[in-house]
Amino acid sequence: MTAEFWVTQTFNGVSYGALLFLLASGLSLIFGVMRVVNLAHGSYFMLGGYVGLSVVWRTGSYVLALAAGALVLAVVGMAMERLFLRRLPGQTLGQVLMTIGFALIFQDLALLIWGGDPYAIRPPSMLAGVLTAGPGRFPIYRIFIIVVAVVIGAALWLALDRTRVGAMIRAAVDDPEMAQGIGIRVPRISLGVFGLGAALAAFGGVVGAGFLGVYPGLDFEILPYAFVVVIVGGLGSLPGAMVGSLLVGLLDNFGKALFPELSYFTLFAPMALILALKPTGLFGRV
Repeated sequence: MTAEFWVTQTFNGVSYGALLFLLASGLSLIFGVMRVVNLAHGSYFMLGGYVGLSVVWRTGSYVLALAAGALVLAVVGMAMERLFLRRLPGQTLGQVLMTIGFALIFQDLALLIWGGDPYAIRPPSMLAGVLTAGPGRFPIYRIFIIVVAVVIGAALWLALDRTRVGAMIRAAVDDPEMAQGIGIRVPRISLGVFGLGAALAAFGGVVGAGFLGVYPGLDFEILPYAFVVVIVGGLGSLPGAMVGSLLVGLLDNFGKALFPELSYFTLFAPMALILALKPTGLFGRV
């Protein structure tokens, strides 16, 4: 195999991992803070893409599509948490049934509103084209995805590690009961984190619609990858979400390129090995 193959596949894996980070970082925080098994998280990704698509159709603005997708799904996520999931604290089976029910409802609503045809958001002209460097050809839009993921990852790290709100979130992750006891309003933190997670997933859905497209069923296709990232990286760990996303993106891309008939094996076998050696994930804590 040529050097171009390895460079191209590595770049594609990193760019896909960057997109997964946008989806999985919010899911990791929701898991860490609320211990909620949210099977509707993939729906936020899909619906964000559809909302962004509608905004682009009406206004032609890609920036407005990003903002609208994130804002609309943040409101949807916060409404789900406040009105439904807050009534099921610690009830894992109830959370699973509730969120998968919402996922099926969202899928039917998307089919009713946008139909069953696949769509794609056309990126702005400045993000179109290909950059040639050495043996590789790199689509500018995928470079944009990597840059966006790095910027958002850095912003989340600064917010969680360098601000008072971040300290309260970390306290809620480490010991919710103790955090509640010292005056931290854990329900309000949970509401904000849930909205942030939904917004990140929807933002990723708008970005992903530029090269994955958006179509009914996308939610359940992308959701297993997000859970693999979260479980491998460790619950509630932002560095874990970063490393897990990169690892899953590379494994999935090289698995499909080198062993297409074993692509799921090449993804889930390393995950099983990691969890066998470290059940809490790479960056998780007991």
